[in-house]
Amino acid sequence: MAATFTKIATVTVGSGGASTIDFSSIPATYTDLCLKVSLRCDAAGAHASSVAVNFSLNNVTTNRSFRWLEAYDGTNVWSTNNTTPRLMIMGGAATTASTFTNAEVYFPNYAGSNNKSISSDYVSEENSSSYGSLGFVAGLWSSTDAINQITISPNSGNFVQYCTATLYGIKNS
Repeated sequence: MAATFTKIATVTVGSGGASTIDFSSIPATYTDLCLKVSLRCDAAGAHASSVAVNFSLNNVTTNRSFRWLEAYDGTNVWSTNNTTPRLMIMGGAATTASTFTNAEVYFPNYAGSNNKSISSDYVSEENSSSYGSLGFVAGLWSSTDAINQITISPNSGNFVQYCTATLYGIKNS
């Protein structure tokens, strides 16, 4: 069990919004990594309530597989053996103003020489019966490289002002 969480870095999106949030030069001195986010985007249109947050590790977007268990916009979704690099679904322009989707993404043994597993759980606060999301994501990056960079981005639009992402390093005992 994790004994200590050490904040590596926090990113807060400013007034102009941002197309990505990036953590680079991640030290290999921890046992695990934990990314905690509070996100929203400015995408409008038919799927603005369910904009995916995609990611890359070490600027690599290949050799990944995912399984999702999600509920959003009143529809249950189960997806198996998918290669889409989605960590979560977040609210967009059609969702209740000033509400954010929160998630925790866990990267165990991120610096080890085995393939990297990834887990994410998220939920959006929503004051509407039409929009909202919650879910769990499990993933695998088939690489033995240590994770030294994590980049997240919406699949449409930009992250809005006040979005935050904090990366923690975790050491056992």
